Amino acid sequence: MLVNTKEMLLQAQKKGYAVPAFNIHNLETIQVVVEAANDLRSPVILAATPGTFTYGGRDYLQAIASRAAKKYDIPIALHLDHHEEFAGIKASIDLGTKSVMIDASYKPYEENVQLVKEVVSYAHANEATVEAELGRLSGQEDDLIVDEADAFYTDPEMAKDYVEKTNIDSLAVAIGTAHGLYKAEPKLDIKRLREIRKLVAIPLVLHGASGISVDVVRECIENGICKVNIATELKQPFSSVLRKYLIENPEADDPRKYMQPAKEAMKKVVSKKIKMCLSDNRY
Repeated sequence: MLVNTKEMLLQAQKKGYAVPAFNIHNLETIQVVVEAANDLRSPVILAATPGTFTYGGRDYLQAIASRAAKKYDIPIALHLDHHEEFAGIKASIDLGTKSVMIDASYKPYEENVQLVKEVVSYAHANEATVEAELGRLSGQEDDLIVDEADAFYTDPEMAKDYVEKTNIDSLAVAIGTAHGLYKAEPKLDIKRLREIRKLVAIPLVLHGASGISVDVVRECIENGICKVNIATELKQPFSSVLRKYLIENPEADDPRKYMQPAKEAMKKVVSKKIKMCLSDNRY
């Protein structure tokens, strides 16, 4: 069955690795992620944004993820990524989702705290874990667009206060990553991450990891990151190989055939990212 992320992230924190969270969109992408994770015996998080649920349907995606969790004997969580409204979170929790992210980072601090506390209260009453974000990442995630000028880093002292006030289970930190792809690899503020780690005991989360080098991601893991989010780097191989196949085979009309090479290309990246996070052979 689907699990919440509490135990898997605490295990990662204790043993020095991170759990990869891959953004999924449909049956095919869920299949790719869980098959790769099972092959490598890695815990895995299936992350879905509000736009993904609008596209695929909360009930459909919940059912597919639940079926995957029953099929394999590794920890699998369906996680709500960058949800900004309580209503959508409640709808998924009521369907059986056990891991949610409430992103109120766009709100003034006290309003952020109040909304997160409301989500935490409902989630914990239903055995679900809550991730929240303090500080904002530039770039685009679904329909949420943050200009670089509006992005700001997580303040360590404020992070401590935020965690104490909200009782969240994991904290997404802004240390220089961004959503989407980078023009050049960013220089992450590892010193800031260390300072946050000293003041915050719960697992820390790195968003915007697509395009970040293995060495840098592992340095983040060494300094407290227990969950790494990957989205753009999965979409690119899937779409590019699918596009190439359809161009080379203009008469192709069978999704069972033209989807397969796209899935295989995406699976290679998923496997690579699992190894990057050092989460392989943990179960």
